[in-house]
Amino acid sequence: MKRALIFIVVLLLFVGLAGGLGYFQFFVKPDMIKGFIAQAPQPVSAVAAARAETAEWTPRLPAIGTFRALQGVEVAPQVGGIVREIKFESSQDVGKGAPLVQIDDSTEQADLKSNDAALKNAEVSLQRQRQLIAGGNTPQANLDAAWATRDQAAAAAEHTRAIIAQKAIVAPFAGRLGIRRIDVGQYVSPGMALVTLQQLDPIYVDFSLPEQNLADLKPGQRVEAQVDAYPGTTFKGTIKFVDARVAADTRNVLVRGEIPNPQKKLLPGMFANVNVLAGASTEVVTLPRTSISYSLYGDSVYVLTPAPQKAGEAQAAGSDQLYAIERRFVRPGDTREDKVAINEGVKPGELVVSEGQIKLQPNARVRVDPNAGLKPLSPRPRE
Repeated sequence: MKRALIFIVVLLLFVGLAGGLGYFQFFVKPDMIKGFIAQAPQPVSAVAAARAETAEWTPRLPAIGTFRALQGVEVAPQVGGIVREIKFESSQDVGKGAPLVQIDDSTEQADLKSNDAALKNAEVSLQRQRQLIAGGNTPQANLDAAWATRDQAAAAAEHTRAIIAQKAIVAPFAGRLGIRRIDVGQYVSPGMALVTLQQLDPIYVDFSLPEQNLADLKPGQRVEAQVDAYPGTTFKGTIKFVDARVAADTRNVLVRGEIPNPQKKLLPGMFANVNVLAGASTEVVTLPRTSISYSLYGDSVYVLTPAPQKAGEAQAAGSDQLYAIERRFVRPGDTREDKVAINEGVKPGELVVSEGQIKLQPNARVRVDPNAGLKPLSPRPRE
């Protein structure tokens, strides 16, 4: 009995000791660590910051477009033959009716002389028959035959003149020629492209927009276009036409804008970033696009508010003002270059972290470093 009593007492001592150690490990120790962490000065992070600003933005409908000439054709002959003379230079501006190419027409010129002679003889015979019919010395059938012969001779001469005119190729409208594709002495067949002709001022830009934007599209609305060939330059025009149907496969509607092009910088086939200015200007709150932290739970920003320095933070921050951070969910809207409109969540004038969000922790204190922000590329890459 004495041994059993001693064993029970020792067992109870071990159980009490184990329970005390467990209580200290899982309850007392975490509270002690939290207290030490709370009392220890937290490191001060340097971030870039920007203030929320207000701006007047006009609603825009972005699209991808392609430039198209007001009129553009491949100049081609209607009849074949040998090129006798080229009367233009590549990339030359020409007026309507300007001579471009002369195809050899010596055979047709000879045929024209023969046809003119036959026409002259037919007219003399017709005149003689008219005199004879007036005196009653010839039947009416001879006069009718003379009329037919004269008309046939006139038609033959006119046909030859038409072929001669077709071999003298002229510009159908005023515009700029492309690079010639033929040489003197080369045989050209009917329909063969000799050179391109484009009317460049003004110039069309074709683009498509979703059918839900159809109510916002009408002729006369302002259009802005930018091209990679001239970075930083905006070409302004208006909507000229809106297609009469919506494409069944894409549910997009084709829109054609017209842009003045007096310097002929814009050429058919060029790629364009197009914006349709739809509606009146409105005042919006803007932030740098780098201020937004995107996640599946919602888009948020870190708002900075001045905070008093704690013991130990003054040395880390130096003479800089310290800020407390507040994570706030926002509803971003339209974007323009490096700015984004904030529809809800931020007020004008509030200071927001623009770069360095990844190193921020709850209840952290930060200082604003004016040299922390990255400098944007110039020119900025297009989206």
